[in-house]
Amino acid sequence: MSGGGLTCERVVSTGSLARLLVAATARALRNTDCADLGQPATLARISAAPEAVRRTAVARAAGRSALKPAHLAEVDTDQVARWLTDQYPRRRYPGVLLGSPHGAAMHLAVALGVPWLPTAFEVNVQWPGGEVDRPHHALSHGSALSARLLGGNADVHVRQVHCPASRGTAAGQTVSLTVRWRHLPGAYRRFLTDHLEPKAAVVLLADGRTWPVVDVGPEHTFQIGCPPSGLDPVDFHPDSHALRQVLRAAGGDDCRWDPPEVTCAQATAEHGVESGFEGSARQWAARRDHPLHQVFVPRPEALSATVADLYRRWLREAGKSGNRLVVECGRLVDPWQVLRAGLVPYWCENATRRSVTGVEWWLAGSEPFSSVDVLPEPPGVRSPALAGLPQWLAVAGFGRRRRAMDRTCVRGYPVTAVPTRRATEVLRAQPYDLPTPPPLTVDVALAALRDDGARQGLTVC
Repeated sequence: MSGGGLTCERVVSTGSLARLLVAATARALRNTDCADLGQPATLARISAAPEAVRRTAVARAAGRSALKPAHLAEVDTDQVARWLTDQYPRRRYPGVLLGSPHGAAMHLAVALGVPWLPTAFEVNVQWPGGEVDRPHHALSHGSALSARLLGGNADVHVRQVHCPASRGTAAGQTVSLTVRWRHLPGAYRRFLTDHLEPKAAVVLLADGRTWPVVDVGPEHTFQIGCPPSGLDPVDFHPDSHALRQVLRAAGGDDCRWDPPEVTCAQATAEHGVESGFEGSARQWAARRDHPLHQVFVPRPEALSATVADLYRRWLREAGKSGNRLVVECGRLVDPWQVLRAGLVPYWCENATRRSVTGVEWWLAGSEPFSSVDVLPEPPGVRSPALAGLPQWLAVAGFGRRRRAMDRTCVRGYPVTAVPTRRATEVLRAQPYDLPTPPPLTVDVALAALRDDGARQGLTVC
């Protein structure tokens, strides 16, 4: 970045799922686990404190980790893309996965032995005097911030997300910007040109969920709430009982909630892929004789179930049992330890009832597993959409001989914080099942996404 010592590590939100998935995938391709990945344990230390004290601590922590507004003018999105690609080993790959952040995409990339790269990244920016219950004020402040960022980066779209349900008190202290590339960035082009094998496949996975948005200006849109919150757009209406619960938990006042008028009722949600990105990636691939396949994911559970089934079949073809399952959640992932232990991974986007119900339905329709280990990531907020511990216990109960739910995750749920390295600690205790299977081929993976995924609603084109 220009001047001031601003680094990409500082720009990209520390809590960003895309950032974590790149880091975890790159480590797995080096046969390394995620023991060094974690976040400050502020919430873990104060989970038993009075609610007002906890909210104050959360607000201060969010403000400290966020960018100062003045620094947005220094952000260079192509340098961010270069920072992401630089994390991967420099060798030739039989393919690449691009797209929306999803834990199952990470596991699929590791099974294939290829990189995963996001089509967007998140930036949190300080909001002095912010209020979680004033979305109009968030929009006004975010407009000025987006203008600064877009002033030096014409090739991106900024989606501002104001979601007290998923971010809690932090939504009143920082502005969350999802920066989506509108074309394949130059750093990605150079990386793929240098490191893809001839005719290697490019697979683009796109989150197909939609959400109402406000068109603010050129390449800036605003949305209240988000699909990962576990709530629906109607739940953010001023008369919603769920909204009242969310705002009270975040220290807000539902009487002051006055959302701006929606201008597009069904736009792609924040993790969607820009149409221009897909077009430019397809053009780049065609010029270099790389086949490009696009996978539309209607809901996260569809990809999670398809990849879990694929892993089970892959493990069994390598002579392993495929009967031990780990249910990961959010940022509690470690793809190398999963592979080392010969586990079947199922990834829940978060701890909402919707996500947990998805894994329950998949387990109910699957051949039984001898063991089920569950890593329920506490979201750090209170919300009516969250799954309770009994529902998580019911997931573990599908194991025939072993049924385990991590006690560290349970302690202080749902308002504590557990670092990513906790998943590594838990999975290191699993018995070794080496050697690891030979890498999946892209053709086998695409066949599974096309055939098995069709039953889950995936579309491959």
